Amino acid sequence: MRDRRRPGTRACATSAALGAMCLLFLPAVAQAAEAPAPPTTTSPSPAPPPAAQPASPAPFAWGDFTWMNGQSRQKTFPLDFSKYVTLSLYLDTYYAYSLNRPRDNTLTATASVARHNEIQINLASVGFEWNYKNVIGRLSLQFGNMLNVVQDLDGSTARGRSLTSQNMRYMREATLGYHFDVHSGLNLEAGMFMSYIGLESYLLAENWNYSRSMACEATPFYFHGVRAQYFPTPKVKIEPWLMNGWQSYGKWNFAPSSGLAFRWNPNENVGLMANFYVGTDTRGVDDRVRFHHDDSVLVKYYDRPESSFISKLAVSINNHVGFESGGVGQPSPSRAHVLATSIAHRISMMRDHFFFTIRGEYFSNPSRYLASYAPPGFSQVPGDSLQAYGGTATLEYMPIDFLGIRAEVVHRRSNVPYFAGPGGTTSSDGYQDGPTDGFTIDTRKHQTLALVSANFRM
Repeated sequence: MRDRRRPGTRACATSAALGAMCLLFLPAVAQAAEAPAPPTTTSPSPAPPPAAQPASPAPFAWGDFTWMNGQSRQKTFPLDFSKYVTLSLYLDTYYAYSLNRPRDNTLTATASVARHNEIQINLASVGFEWNYKNVIGRLSLQFGNMLNVVQDLDGSTARGRSLTSQNMRYMREATLGYHFDVHSGLNLEAGMFMSYIGLESYLLAENWNYSRSMACEATPFYFHGVRAQYFPTPKVKIEPWLMNGWQSYGKWNFAPSSGLAFRWNPNENVGLMANFYVGTDTRGVDDRVRFHHDDSVLVKYYDRPESSFISKLAVSINNHVGFESGGVGQPSPSRAHVLATSIAHRISMMRDHFFFTIRGEYFSNPSRYLASYAPPGFSQVPGDSLQAYGGTATLEYMPIDFLGIRAEVVHRRSNVPYFAGPGGTTSSDGYQDGPTDGFTIDTRKHQTLALVSANFRM
């Protein structure tokens, strides 16, 4: 960012000081003026220029926040080959095994890990980010198995014609904007963005655990719209949004959605975030409103980066609350609401090369309107409220900040069958074209998942 301080403040202070000195020594100056002046041998030296003011740090560039949950781990950017353009590469692979052993190798209730007993390319991406004469933008292309779980489920593209998921699914981000030198910065952008709601990132390499919490799985991963990022100081970001809808390429109804994101890092050890969303996201019901809020507190309470044993201790807390209201015959907020929390503790060891993270979570959604990546027919079936809880343990090794290798165990339980069981959720033999006569979707109230993964980001 450019220096936005008022020019001349140091020079004005210097002039005032010189004026005061002249008043003090005025009699001596007058007496010296009556004496003959000595011969001049050299010209007087010019006064030194006022010292330049130090440049303001760019927002959140004044500290190291790579320890935070949901943030990039990169400390160096070797592909920053130009002051105008930065290239980025990302690759995420995993192998997962469910103790339920579903016949069709399909897992439910998660967008992080969609297949059982297979080696999968979860996400591969290449991107460009540019900044030239205050014109800013980014374009990131993506491929991999996660697209079938997230992007292909966008039902808003069925409204009318000339919009399909197939045309959009390979773009992770595509934005264009302009930067204004206002205070610590103001960016105005339009296009396709990664979502601001929820603590954990769409890019699994940025999260403390490989599998996202159920609360973050139930919130959007992308938005189509416009946003403003205002930085009143290098420690604060205020970000209003206007978009088509809740993780949708198109709009479900007439009105657009809106939101607000807030972030404050008072120092390197504390992060506070709060996000808000309001929209009409029930198909064909214009007067039904969805509200969602999540807030996060992240604290690093121990930091010894050169320690050969424990180098950092940190905790993250992410809470969600939301509801839907309005519409004839629709559930009231007393049932159509969500309450969720996710608490994680992370231990960094051996100069930030080894990490151990444990997480506990709870998710309650009585009307199931946010039941995500559920078995077929689940969200439409009336019955019991959806309540789930679970625990996750993750061991990670990062030889460099570009590569992370993890081993993880996730155990979850729900009050209703929600996780894929041994019989699978596809057909009698597990294939999409297999026999379905007499086939019953097999779901269970529990799931234990073990996985290993590798993430590369440069």
